[in-house]
Amino acid sequence: MTDPSTQEQLALRSDFGLRLSNSMKRYGPLCVGIDPHRQLLADWGYDIDAQGAELYAMRMLQAANGRAAAVKFQTSMFERYGSRGYAALERVLFAARQMDIITIVDCLHGGLSTTISAIADAYFKPDAPMLADAITLLPYYGARSLSGVIEDALNNGRGVFVASLTSNPEGASLQTAIRQTGEYKGKTVAYGIANTAQKYNVDTPGLGSVGLIIGATIGQWLQESGVAPSSFTGPILSPGYGWQGAEASDLKTVFRGTHGNVLITVSRAIAEHGPDIQSLIQATESIALDVRLALMEEALD
Repeated sequence: MTDPSTQEQLALRSDFGLRLSNSMKRYGPLCVGIDPHRQLLADWGYDIDAQGAELYAMRMLQAANGRAAAVKFQTSMFERYGSRGYAALERVLFAARQMDIITIVDCLHGGLSTTISAIADAYFKPDAPMLADAITLLPYYGARSLSGVIEDALNNGRGVFVASLTSNPEGASLQTAIRQTGEYKGKTVAYGIANTAQKYNVDTPGLGSVGLIIGATIGQWLQESGVAPSSFTGPILSPGYGWQGAEASDLKTVFRGTHGNVLITVSRAIAEHGPDIQSLIQATESIALDVRLALMEEALD
């Protein structure tokens, strides 16, 4: 019989995946990106400062609430305003928690294990100033360098998304490079990253809590990468739909055979309808339906 404390720990480590899975079943696979670009703030008539970014984020939260599975905050759009920007991010994350919206902070942290250990204090622990449900990580110091921060996330009931096949075209040469040594010798860099992430999800019932970032625009070199999204059992965060050029056909190509674990990020295609809240709500609902239909299981078989 499994020790009760062990059962509690296993439940905690699978908590993010379970909550995200339930949210996706309820609201569909849309993740609303909250990226307060300078031009968007100007277009909305907001000041281009930390307060403008905060007002923008609050408006986008209103539109996403009850209509999307999650929201994703781009930290650089707040960081540009220094301490006031980070304070604004803290407040909008708090507001999202009050709305019970799943939050992903797109900070793409990475580095030596000794230098990124502080991330848990910032994002994962109960008293963290920027408490989030998940963050994004960059594995190019070596995927195993992230093991400590991944363990911190899981042990606090949180999740992570590790960049594997990003949507930027210039990433292809690095991500499809063939590894010369190590466990995944002869395989691509992206393959090694994806398989390292998958190891954390093997014993997790349902959706795992360690995810990948796989862009929706990478269909032309997916096969070359050796990565098979359909065999991955954690969540997949996918940018690139809409403004960056990916369409429903691209989702069907890249994510063929997946089963309800793909979260499509859309930002500017929604934000261009603001700041009018009803227009933002209508755009969110329309795009949520589009991505749901594109990722329906029968369309991918």
